[in-house]
Amino acid sequence: MTTRLAFITGASSGIGQALAARYAQAGYRLALVARGTEAIASWAQAQGLGADRVVAYAADVRDVDRITAVGRECIEQHGLPDVVIASAGISVGVDSAEFADLAQLRATFETNNLGMAATFQPFLQPMRARRSGTLVGIASVSGIRGLPGHGGYCASKAAVISYCESLRGECRPFGVKVVTIAPGYIATPLTSRNRYAMPFLMPAPAFADKAFKTIEAGVSYRVIPWQMGVVAKLLRVLPDALFDRLLAGRARKRRAGE
Repeated sequence: MTTRLAFITGASSGIGQALAARYAQAGYRLALVARGTEAIASWAQAQGLGADRVVAYAADVRDVDRITAVGRECIEQHGLPDVVIASAGISVGVDSAEFADLAQLRATFETNNLGMAATFQPFLQPMRARRSGTLVGIASVSGIRGLPGHGGYCASKAAVISYCESLRGECRPFGVKVVTIAPGYIATPLTSRNRYAMPFLMPAPAFADKAFKTIEAGVSYRVIPWQMGVVAKLLRVLPDALFDRLLAGRARKRRAGE
């Protein structure tokens, strides 16, 4: 098959769906993954994309056996993807003083970290053997410094950044690229419930266009939009005492059930 193939998780809404739309616009075939396939089917129909352009797989990336099986099935049925984007993720506030929130921490790490590694796993050896391909991890500017009430998400996205950096070094000798995209605030269902200011809020299609160009260029790491990259760098160098005062009284991420 000569038409390029993109494999994208978390494709039923938000960033994942916006990326799917941008890759479709570029002429890619799409292998899209979500916990349910109904939303993908409806989206594909609305976009005028038939079965020759879009295939949908039902999988929760926390289920390692299932998501790795989906990856192998994709290779067998549709060929080895050119691009694999691990976009599936969850963002829920936590309070570690609450015993029930430990389960939410587990779910966050299993989705955002283990789920990413499991998404990539079936494609690593074949891409290395082919000596080409791109693996994309969706991180966040929230992974650059910890935010009160958001420890699970911040920690998981910091882990995404470090994991992808490690993987990049492992894959470089084989011609396989690893790209880390760190979104700022993107207008999606995930951010719509936030109860705090979101500077430089960016429409999902605009984000997807910039992410697509970044991935195509093989840039190893990029914050989108760039303004949030500047903010993140400034926050990183702030002394802890000043950083803590700056965030004092800031509204916190909603916990599960709030």
